Amino acid sequence: MTDEVSENTTVETAEVETPSIPDLTITDLATFKTIIELASSRGVFKPLEMRAVGVTYTKLSQFLNFVSKKAEEKAND
Repeated sequence: MTDEVSENTTVETAEVETPSIPDLTITDLATFKTIIELASSRGVFKPLEMRAVGVTYTKLSQFLNFVSKKAEEKAND
């Protein structure tokens, strides 16, 4: 691809390939939750990291519960 910059100058621009979005499944998220639980039980996190880990864990748990309930509702319909 060529773009005009001025009367006498052109600049070659590379076409940028859009990276594909990696697959991330509900099973992956459940695995992440388990990893957090195991790491926490083994004392991997420092005290100053606990709040961020806890907030993230809570959000992940709530999301997984929501998805699970929606799947159950869909299965019952």
